[in-house]
Amino acid sequence: MSVDKNEQQRERSSRSVAAGQGLSPEMSSRGPRALRSGFTTGACAAAAAKAAALTLTTGEAPGAVEVSLPNRQRASFAIARTVAWRGGVLCGVIKDAGDDPDVTHGAEICAGVFPASAGAGIVLEGGEGVGRVTKPGLGLAVGDSDITEVPRRMILQAVSEALLGAEYPGARVVITVPNGEELAKKTLLERLGIVGGIGILGTTGIVKPYSTAAFRASISQAIDVAIAAGVDEVVFTTGGQSEKFAQRLLSLPEEAFVQMGDFVGFAMREAGRKGLRKATVVGMIGKLSKIADGKKMTHAAGSEVNLAMLAELLRELGAPAAVVEQAANANTGRHALEIAVVAGFPRLAELICARAAHYCRSYAPRPIETAVILTDFTGNPLGQSTAGGAHVQ
Repeated sequence: MSVDKNEQQRERSSRSVAAGQGLSPEMSSRGPRALRSGFTTGACAAAAAKAAALTLTTGEAPGAVEVSLPNRQRASFAIARTVAWRGGVLCGVIKDAGDDPDVTHGAEICAGVFPASAGAGIVLEGGEGVGRVTKPGLGLAVGDSDITEVPRRMILQAVSEALLGAEYPGARVVITVPNGEELAKKTLLERLGIVGGIGILGTTGIVKPYSTAAFRASISQAIDVAIAAGVDEVVFTTGGQSEKFAQRLLSLPEEAFVQMGDFVGFAMREAGRKGLRKATVVGMIGKLSKIADGKKMTHAAGSEVNLAMLAELLRELGAPAAVVEQAANANTGRHALEIAVVAGFPRLAELICARAAHYCRSYAPRPIETAVILTDFTGNPLGQSTAGGAHVQ
């Protein structure tokens, strides 16, 4: 999952209150002052689950464990505690968000593991402090625990590694966050329909810091690298997932792809200032709908999806009043787009792209061809548009 008010939005929604900053893993970062990256709740949950499974199968509590991240890197996590719990074993990992202002920084992410009977496999569920989905449009079924697809895979893989050669044929895994319900009150999660706790999230396992000057400097530097490589067209993406999608869709050199994060206004200004011929923005519904609404900064703490704008675009397409009203009252941008597609108005994606392309181009200080591509959450293009000529007035 990705973008606004889906997985990445929920991740960033936890940053609505700044938290303390501490030491974090040394993952690379560019800019004049390197910012420390951290790990997602999903990665921490996988580590806790592996430690609990190892303790259950070997009788020895590890002080640290390694887990595989989605990019196939191995990362090591210190285990904060190991205790007997309800007939199984519970382990905890303290989440380190690095230099990211994340309210879950310092939270303990726990996993309880229990032996299961033959044929049961590995069963995963959310427990105390893990949010539950109460509204559509989040990529999870209503009633499910807010443990998204990538963290689920990471947790299952980590536990499978721990069970290799063990006497137990399967396991039941329960993820908990002791103060998750209180942490969730400091975020926007309840507004999204996540109640009772935080989400176990993360598409990469790594939290890249949301920053100011250093992040902008990294964008400018990446554009310089592209120009030095002879590239006159760059592709701006909102993160690692959208970059992967863009690289599948566009046959351009690696240097052409630049992660702009939430800084769309700055990225387009730099592209124009540095004389690039073309800039293409690739993203998913949440971020692109914000850009289409004229937002230069798409961070969750600074802007929300304008559902009224999406509903008005549907009205322009000739959608019935009932469909327009449904979109205006949708839970998320993703939900509004789903409503449009089901009702027979998939061209909403094209209109979003057209508006986003015009706004993007208006941020450049000189004429620059600007394209926008909207993808779904698996990377399939849903709409695209190109802006040229005069700036939007």
